[in-house]
Amino acid sequence: MGALWHPFSDMGAVTQNGEFVVARGEGVYVWDTEGRRYLDATAGLWFANVGHGRQELADVAAKQMRDIAAYYTFGDVATPATVELAERLSSIAPMKDTKVFFTSGGSDSIDTALKLARRYWHEQGKPGKNIVIGRERAYHGTHVGGTALAGIPGNREGYGSLMPDAATVTWDSADALRAEISRIGADKIAAFFCEPVIGAGGVYPPPDGYLAEVRKVCRDNDILFVADEVITGYGRIGGAWFASTRFDLDPDMITTAKGLTSGYLPMGAVLIAGHIAEPFFKPGVWWRHGYTYSGHATSAAVALANLDIVEREDLLSSAARLESTLDKEVSTLAVHPAVAEVRSGFGAVAAVQMADAADVFPMIRLLRKHGVSGRAVGAGGLQISPALTMTDSEVSEMVAGFDEALRELQG
Repeated sequence: MGALWHPFSDMGAVTQNGEFVVARGEGVYVWDTEGRRYLDATAGLWFANVGHGRQELADVAAKQMRDIAAYYTFGDVATPATVELAERLSSIAPMKDTKVFFTSGGSDSIDTALKLARRYWHEQGKPGKNIVIGRERAYHGTHVGGTALAGIPGNREGYGSLMPDAATVTWDSADALRAEISRIGADKIAAFFCEPVIGAGGVYPPPDGYLAEVRKVCRDNDILFVADEVITGYGRIGGAWFASTRFDLDPDMITTAKGLTSGYLPMGAVLIAGHIAEPFFKPGVWWRHGYTYSGHATSAAVALANLDIVEREDLLSSAARLESTLDKEVSTLAVHPAVAEVRSGFGAVAAVQMADAADVFPMIRLLRKHGVSGRAVGAGGLQISPALTMTDSEVSEMVAGFDEALRELQG
């Protein structure tokens, strides 16, 4: 076994069974080092919204690197691509007078929003509002703050106390949020973090009316509402750039990454409503936070070209089509005895929940045997989040691969 330590992995099992090494990609397909082709059911790790192998994005990156690959953006420094991308994102954001803070990825975006929420209340003369609330099953990255905030206990095991002023409520109950606010006191709570559709925790769409209700609870209690759209942002929700638009959430902040560049380069961004940013745009006020690669020039250039593709090819409408097609096609897999349920119907995402969680990793290997690259999600689920370019016939091909793998699993 080589030197690579894989994230989120049983390295003993990887050592025993070997690695799945992806050598190239084109459209909705990837190839391994042996030349075998697989339909990519997950668009990488939720991110390849425009598909793999886009020469246009490679060319844009090469040109930007020849001009200037990267430069810092601390103080008054910027690059043209960074400035242009910030303006572009502000123009598509669903909040008024949106400001854009760039990060290196989703975990950075979460911790940025978390720190900003606390600092905002400090600037408002309410330094006691420090506690942040998340939901069960939610995933908010793997930095210390995001790990503590998220609702996946297994991700916190073995680390001791990460951030004691974080609380967790039931994922599907606005009453649970009200009760927790009553228990803690609204005067101590900075923000509520909410994935519009729970992603890595298992793909759980919101119950009817839930998002509107929790948004009102936050507004009524003077608690910031942070929409975690690292997965749902930039078109994956279907029909809109952001789930916050689709569900009329009017969030105080939106955390983003993944689809911003379709994974061609690492980049994240926090979209911040003007009224939250306003205290920090006064002379003499410093927010001492940021990253070496905040606003990385080449990443910004690729992000701009990626957004151009989404607009030019109307992939927002394609995502809405995929929502309907996935809901129809993937639901047919529920007839298999090995499947507990299928979750779909909110954007270009779905999950096949196995009746026995132990079947997930054998299923991943069987999917590869039948020409599909898949991965585990949540507790015993299989993730489906294809590129927004996937056709209906390719969805049928993908579902056929799942069907064949399930039949073989059941013997």
